[in-house]
Amino acid sequence: MKKILIVNADYYKDISKKLVLNSKKKLINNRVKTSIINVPGIYEIPIAIRKNIKKFDGFIALGCVIKGQTPHFDLICSSTFNSILNLSITFNKPISNGIITAYNKKQALQRCKNTTSKKPNKASEAADAVISILFNGPKKI
Repeated sequence: MKKILIVNADYYKDISKKLVLNSKKKLINNRVKTSIINVPGIYEIPIAIRKNIKKFDGFIALGCVIKGQTPHFDLICSSTFNSILNLSITFNKPISNGIITAYNKKQALQRCKNTTSKKPNKASEAADAVISILFNGPKKI
C-alpha cells in the first residue's frame, strides 16, 4: 500500500482544515495510507518533507498564502515552491502542491470549498496529481 504524507501549513486554520479534509477524502477513496504533519506556515513545508522523504512514497503540500502590502508574499511563495520542486526532482518522489495563493481571504475560501466532480478544490487537485504519478506509470506505446 502506498503511503502519502500531507504536510499542512495551518496558519489559516479555517482554510487548511478544509484542504486537509478534501485531500484526505480523495486519498482514502483511492486506498492510500495517509499521515498528516502540521507546520506553522508554508515556509516550513519543505523541511518537513525533507525530514520524512524516505518514509513515504509521495507528499501533498497544503496551506494558504494571502497577499499583503509588501513583497513578502512573492518571496515566500517563490522560495517555497522552488524548494518543493527541487525536493521532488532530487529524491524522485511526487510532491504535489496544494498551496493556495490568493489576493484576499474570500478568494482563498473559494478555492478550498468542498469538492464536486465539476469544480474540484486545490486540495483534491493536489491529491489527484500525486495519485496519478504513483499509480499511473509510463504508458507503453
